[in-house]
Amino acid sequence: MKMSANTSQKIAKGVIWSVAVLVIGVLVSIIVFILYKGLPMINWSFLTEIPRRMGREGGIASPIVGTLMVTAVAVFIAIPFGIGTAFYLAEYTKDNILTRIIRFSAESLAGIPSIVYGLFGFIFFVEYLDLKRSVLSGGLTLAIMILPTIIRTSEEAIRAVPKIYREVSFSLGGTKWQTIRKAVTPSAVRGIATGVILSIGRCVAETAAVILTVGSVLRMPDSVFSSARTLAVHFYTLATEGTSIDNAFGTAAVLIILIFFINVVANMLIDRLVAKGR
Repeated sequence: MKMSANTSQKIAKGVIWSVAVLVIGVLVSIIVFILYKGLPMINWSFLTEIPRRMGREGGIASPIVGTLMVTAVAVFIAIPFGIGTAFYLAEYTKDNILTRIIRFSAESLAGIPSIVYGLFGFIFFVEYLDLKRSVLSGGLTLAIMILPTIIRTSEEAIRAVPKIYREVSFSLGGTKWQTIRKAVTPSAVRGIATGVILSIGRCVAETAAVILTVGSVLRMPDSVFSSARTLAVHFYTLATEGTSIDNAFGTAAVLIILIFFINVVANMLIDRLVAKGR
């Protein structure tokens, strides 16, 4: 018995919706469970005190500062190189063997496990350059790790801008740089920002590469040359070693809230940039 096209579409739509609801349901369940267990642990002292007795007591002030410092170093290094490379590939070069090699390399690097980046960062930054386990070593390692994501998402966003925008700009006497700045960038900013936000989330949640390059000390970092501990590493340590499950859930809840806050702030900034560019 032959199935009609309308019936096939309904079945396919039903399957897609079922899978989407299942995935979203699992995600929401995990987040709700962590927040249910972790939110009662969050108070002023938990957010402002340094961990004591290997995390059994005290708060998570130093891991919060360590997370923000490592992420800031990584993002401030990766964004200019990543977006600059994307504009170069999309606007200043034609498709040739060099650009294909760069794109293939970026795609390949995006699939490398984080532990491999961590091992490279440990050998090159920590040992060879003698930067020790520090915020700077970890930030440089994470910058290399998120660079492919920023390059690929930014390039796709730039290429998605209609060609008519460039043609109109050139017809009005605009230079290449003026066209990129006034016509292309405002239209591509949302796509570029999406890649940056994804990269920030990966930096905040990273553990393997951070342990090898930043370290896991509990004291407050006073510079980029200091060792530190991030929230993800702190949660991993507390959970795997059974030091304090309650504090582990509290740390996980703060991590989720921090990532949510970063996304909200980033989207607000994007909306302002888009509105300003119009």
